[in-house]
Amino acid sequence: MTLRLNGIRFRYSRSTTVFDGFNLAISSPATVLLGPNGAGKSTLMGIASTHLKAERGTVSWQDKAPTDKRGTVAYVRAVAWLPQEIVAIPGLTVREQVAYMGWLKGMSRSAAWDSSRQALERVRLTDLADRRSHQLSGGQKRRMGLAGALTHQSELILMDEPTAGLDPTQRKNFRGLLETLRGDVHIVVSTHQTEDLADSYSEVVVLDRGTVRFQGATAEFHALAGDIAGGPRERAEAAYAQLVHGEV
Repeated sequence: MTLRLNGIRFRYSRSTTVFDGFNLAISSPATVLLGPNGAGKSTLMGIASTHLKAERGTVSWQDKAPTDKRGTVAYVRAVAWLPQEIVAIPGLTVREQVAYMGWLKGMSRSAAWDSSRQALERVRLTDLADRRSHQLSGGQKRRMGLAGALTHQSELILMDEPTAGLDPTQRKNFRGLLETLRGDVHIVVSTHQTEDLADSYSEVVVLDRGTVRFQGATAEFHALAGDIAGGPRERAEAAYAQLVHGEV
């Protein structure tokens, strides 16, 4: 199963071109997209999720492509999008908001409601199902957003900086939650934090100024650190610095 972006051109203005002729294919079940702020990660995720429209180029997931109304419906049903900020809908409980997210993707109300229960169980929010969604903490809102993606049985979940703003314990818990989804759904997570690069990711893509600086297995990425001593976190930091900043 492959996410493909071919020949992408995207500009925010005539003087700000983010991508021009950009190509990327991601087949790994768990990919982390690394890059500094301003590298184009959020823009790339926005294009892949159809929340941003490229001036030129194509996007596809397997045999699904948002080229017309029917194709777009099939694509967005299969590809879920979790932005940095999960907005609580006023007046809705956690379960109601999760079910609503399934309904927006084309599920019937009853099917979305039934599916929301299992989705909340998977993200460990069952005990908060009847709480108003606006009362959740930042980490809990991220889990609620993830439950919404699971409700409509997404094949691919795109997450933009999902651990940004979370404390160390919340980040660890969220990363652990993502590990439990491995094998059931494909995941692409964008981040600028190398500590988010855990063993659970099988592929690393490094993006800088709209260009892919590296794409390969996690072990290959760590190997770029050379003889630098330390654990996976230190080696990831060294490899990232070498690719983005030219540091050895």
